[in-house]
Amino acid sequence: MTEHDNEFEKTDEQVDTDVTAASAEQGGEPVNENEPPDPLMELQTALGDAQREAAESRDAMLRMQAEMENLRKRLIREHEKSRRRTLERFMGDLLPVRDSLERGLEAASQTATVDALIEGKQLIMKLLTKVMDTHGLETIDPVGEAFDPQKHEAMTMIPSEEHDENTVINVLEKGYQLHDRLIRPAKVVVSRKP
Repeated sequence: MTEHDNEFEKTDEQVDTDVTAASAEQGGEPVNENEPPDPLMELQTALGDAQREAAESRDAMLRMQAEMENLRKRLIREHEKSRRRTLERFMGDLLPVRDSLERGLEAASQTATVDALIEGKQLIMKLLTKVMDTHGLETIDPVGEAFDPQKHEAMTMIPSEEHDENTVINVLEKGYQLHDRLIRPAKVVVSRKP
C-alpha cells in the first residue's frame, strides 16, 4: 500500500479531529454531535418566537379593537336612525288628530252649540285612541279588579263592605302600558275592611 492509499484509511478519531480543525479555521466553534445544545441559543430562539407571537397577537388585538369601535359607532348611528324613523311615523299618525282639533276649534268659534262640541271631542278621542292602539298603547282601567302594585298606584284606601279587600273601587287616572312596558300606573282607590 502506498502512502497515498494511507490517506484514505483514516480512523474515525482522525476524521473528528480534522472536522474540528476545519471548523476552527472557519471561525466557528467545533461541532460535536455528542455535545448537548447550547441553552443560551435555545433561550434566544424561544424569546424570538415569543416576541414574534406577541407582536402578532398585539396586531390582532388592535385590529379587533378598531373593528369593535367601528361597530359601536355604526350601532349608535343605526339606533338613532331607527328612533327617528319611529318618532316620525308616530308624529305622522298624530297629525290627523291635530288637524281635527284645529277644525273643531274653528267650528266651535262659529257654532257655539254644546252638542256639536261634544260630538267633535268624541270624534277626536276616537281618532286619538285609534292612533295609540296602532302603536301598541294599552289602557289600564282596573275597576273591579284586584289591586296590582305592578300596574296600579293606590291613592287612598276606603273601607267597603260591598267589595273584597284590596279591590279597585275607582280609577282616578287611567294607566298605560306600551308593549308590556308600563308607561304610567293607574291611580286608583282601593277597598279595605271596614
